[in-house]
Amino acid sequence: MSDPYKDAISICKTIMRNGYDAYVVNARMQHLVLGDGDAIELDIATDIDFKGLDRLFSTVEHSDAPLAFGKMREGEVLYRFYATDIEDGSHPEECVSRITPRLLKKLQEKGEIPANLACPYIPETEDRYKGFEDLETGEIRFVGIPDDTLKRDYLRAVRAMRFAANFNLPIEHNSWMAILRGARRVLDYVSVTDIMDEWRKVEAENMADFVQLLFDSMILHGLIPEIAALSRVKQMKNEEEEETVFAHTLEVMRHYPEELPFDWLGTLACLFHDVGKLYTAEFFDDRWTFYQHHRVGAKVARKILNSLRFESSDVDVVCHIARHHKRFGFMLTDRGIRRFKALDEYPRLIEIERAGVKARGGNYTEFNHNMKMMERTETPEEMLEPLLNGNEIMEFAGLQPGPAVGIIREALLKAQVAGEVSSVPDSVEFVIRYKEREGLS
Repeated sequence: MSDPYKDAISICKTIMRNGYDAYVVNARMQHLVLGDGDAIELDIATDIDFKGLDRLFSTVEHSDAPLAFGKMREGEVLYRFYATDIEDGSHPEECVSRITPRLLKKLQEKGEIPANLACPYIPETEDRYKGFEDLETGEIRFVGIPDDTLKRDYLRAVRAMRFAANFNLPIEHNSWMAILRGARRVLDYVSVTDIMDEWRKVEAENMADFVQLLFDSMILHGLIPEIAALSRVKQMKNEEEEETVFAHTLEVMRHYPEELPFDWLGTLACLFHDVGKLYTAEFFDDRWTFYQHHRVGAKVARKILNSLRFESSDVDVVCHIARHHKRFGFMLTDRGIRRFKALDEYPRLIEIERAGVKARGGNYTEFNHNMKMMERTETPEEMLEPLLNGNEIMEFAGLQPGPAVGIIREALLKAQVAGEVSSVPDSVEFVIRYKEREGLS
């Protein structure tokens, strides 16, 4: 091995000893393109930045060569530094650079461009938003050849769907086909953490559209198969119309932010609120039932969210909402509404039920009843019922059943609210005095 290559390896080792990666780009090809009389230049790919490189080598300078971020001359040899691929989501064959702009130019000059280098990977400075055409085109489009652009970083598939959902733009046809063809590789090469990082950047109001795109691309089927399977579980939307649970879930997600805008976690809970129906569905007597799906769904949601690496506090909130989302869907008594209001996250539970009513196109009878009952919770419970019931009033006042009992009961309740009566003995004395004073019989 010639001295320039040995020196290049020494430079790479120095970089690697300081915690970074570095390698000589296609040493064999670099050797082939050097001709007699050519100045010796060698290309090195590394993930260290210029500032870090400057700390290791005092003679390093900024480079004006295309895509190179640094250069260093040692004797007769000029070393150029290029940024290596550090995207976790790139195809394995794409993460090692085999060509640089300088090498490509040399090959063109010699008329020797191998077929496999027609669309080579060229190392360049990291840009998380590179790979997309300007949004002013009115659609989400990959630059260049969509399949090759996606191959450089499969996370771009998820990012394209995020852009489409947040900006309400369609994905260009060829870019969408590249996503469909690469869906399996998205799941193979992109970490769950990176996918969820993109998901968290989706606005709550647009999450239903994002989930629909994940479903259409088949990525949802591999990421959260339990949710995707809901597209094959049917239920009655109303008395006459049938729908899939997945379609209902998306509608709930769309309506929920109308009352609680920007509530990302609450909207996510809508995605999981009916996941238990996959495990509790039973067809009997010409109808579908999903008994206890809320309890089962909370357990399933916990398993899924943990696999998606959510914070434990967020997992608890989503599972709590899934567990109790049916509580506001029945006409509650005063005691029931007070128990409901004692639950954590009860405003979110109210809105998920409101969104469910909208999604079903149903009526608001039970919902409006419960909302009115919520107003009663502002009054202490002991102020809603008298300390003595009707039988006790008749016994202590010596009355027979009749209108007088109701009159005294109402007066006793008013006395309690006013603070004039606060105990059972006080109530007994009040009833007796009131009967005598009003002359009731």
